Amino acid sequence: MYKRTDLKSKLRVISHQMKDRNSVAVGLWAGVGGRYEHEQNKGAAHFLEHILFKGTKDYKCAAIKEEIEGIGGSLNAFTSEECTCYFAKVPSKNAVKTFDVLSDMIIQPLITKKDVNKERGVILEEIKMYYDLPQHLVRDLLDELLWSGHPLGQNLAGSLETVGAMSYQDLRDFHRNYYIPSNIVVSVCGGMEHGKILNLVKKKFKGVTRTGNILCQKVKSAEAGPKVKFFKKDIEQMHLALGVIGLDRQHKDRYALGVLNIILGGNMSSRLFNEVREKRGLAYSVSSGVKSLKDTGAFIVRAGVHNEKIVDAVDVILKELKKISQKKVGASEFKRAKDYLLGQTLLSLEDTAEHMFWLGESVVSTNKVETLESAIKKVRSVTMADVQRVAKALFKKDHMNLALVGPIKKDQEKKIQSLLGL
Repeated sequence: MYKRTDLKSKLRVISHQMKDRNSVAVGLWAGVGGRYEHEQNKGAAHFLEHILFKGTKDYKCAAIKEEIEGIGGSLNAFTSEECTCYFAKVPSKNAVKTFDVLSDMIIQPLITKKDVNKERGVILEEIKMYYDLPQHLVRDLLDELLWSGHPLGQNLAGSLETVGAMSYQDLRDFHRNYYIPSNIVVSVCGGMEHGKILNLVKKKFKGVTRTGNILCQKVKSAEAGPKVKFFKKDIEQMHLALGVIGLDRQHKDRYALGVLNIILGGNMSSRLFNEVREKRGLAYSVSSGVKSLKDTGAFIVRAGVHNEKIVDAVDVILKELKKISQKKVGASEFKRAKDYLLGQTLLSLEDTAEHMFWLGESVVSTNKVETLESAIKKVRSVTMADVQRVAKALFKKDHMNLALVGPIKKDQEKKIQSLLGL
């Protein structure tokens, strides 16, 4: 189903030919993100992502966008904790030109002083924007609690100080060290055969022999004891993020955690949605999610809550986490959750871009890729006892971390601290 080739340079190429599709999704991945930074260069990976769109030796800034968008394609990029991806989805006949544009961005970006100084202002405004958005700010505050003293606990975009001090030479050095063949994955899905992709890669990366030192700080064991962080902000709604350290990307129980997430807050049939919103009207939005990284992870509950009902909302959420830890899930609810997880996976992988993300992220993060058939088999093998066991291991009171943004009052703070056993 999937074809993979590892070149002598250690650059990896993974593809899936989907013959019945009229599109091709191309992704070039660099195995570097926020956790590879340190206190002085925090935000470098994200800053560099912006700069690579400003021009290369063969393509000017406008040409990068026009070559792809001008033929009906879409172009974008993202930076995460562990990788950076530059990607495009285009009609199949335009795949060759698209690969040439993306690979040129990776191999020979200009990274000029003028572009860096201009884009710095854009990123500084982006950081301020996230600071002003409580739903983003509360997640940053939770990350600080979960991974205190670690790059994972710092804003992915960096700070006003670190971005303000970063030079174009800093970004050039960052690019030279991390954008090397052994740290790059090319992922392609859609109407294009593996052999053709491989020929394009070999031709474009011929002579690219850079090496670097790929290092990131490991995560230490989480400290025991619940933690809270209140950020007072005069807004109309309280935003909460409650999280515990979860499971790493390759943990044997990751699929059990996936089912657990659906049961608790993964959709409108979930327990948290029903208990917090439908039955009690405490919040408009409430959901849960899973973050999985190389050596750590997190299970997170998020909600936007009426200012006067925040204590009740926290109480209900904690009770639901305790309940699923102590009482086995019913057969009907369990089946619905598994079927939803399987169905959403199958539906997403019909899209060439989503399938490209599935392959690329897996290879760049773990150096292996799991077939869809294997993933389905593992989800189906999850038992009700597995879900309860994982919940019991994660949802202990001394594992809880809670961040709140809003017009929190002193009496509310004390009541919430009491609920967490502080």
